[in-house]
Amino acid sequence: MAPKHFTPALFAFLRELEANNEKTWWDANKDRYQTVVRDPALDFITDFGGRLENLSPHFVADARTTGGSLMRPFRDTRFSNDKTPYKTNVGIQFRHEAGKDIHAPGYYLHLEAGACFAGVGLWHPDTDVARTLRKAINDQPDSWAAATKAEEFTNTWSLDQDEDEMLKRVPPGLDPGHPYADDLRMKSFIAGANLSQKQVTGAGFDEQLAGMFTRASRFTLFLCEALGLPF
Repeated sequence: MAPKHFTPALFAFLRELEANNEKTWWDANKDRYQTVVRDPALDFITDFGGRLENLSPHFVADARTTGGSLMRPFRDTRFSNDKTPYKTNVGIQFRHEAGKDIHAPGYYLHLEAGACFAGVGLWHPDTDVARTLRKAINDQPDSWAAATKAEEFTNTWSLDQDEDEMLKRVPPGLDPGHPYADDLRMKSFIAGANLSQKQVTGAGFDEQLAGMFTRASRFTLFLCEALGLPF
């Protein structure tokens, strides 16, 4: 049987952190963070690397403790009214090899008590990248439909975004009567899929997640091709 990477202890830690989000508590529980959160996440990243390689050789599973696929636990509070110092979730990103230099598609896993999900695509790319992707959707409706409207994709993934995450109207130069006009208004080109804690803590979760990412392959391929990136 495939190993379990994450346990209920991870979510217990995150719930307690949410209730005690301060440096004193963190310092007293840092060893626990490393044991039930950081180390299992790094093991998951290492083990997922082979599955990611089979999906595409151009995405990176980096198990370094800093600067790799595991996102740092510290919040950037400089421009936020919320000054709590620590994230109450675990973020794991598998970036495209070009992602260090440009906005590029990636895969993402978000672990949070009661709010786990997987993601794929680009979140808030810069203006030029967003314009390039919208033009590709505008000019290639059949390819976009094959990537995002087929049951293989929609049975797992959703492109739905809050209206405040959408442009008010289709940008100039694109077809306002396009069959996927709402997709031309997206600010982020991402698909999401909710996960349960039972799934995350079950044996074989890495295999299950790899299967989910595989079912988004045509979506990822569309984004990569639009940006001139290998997949």
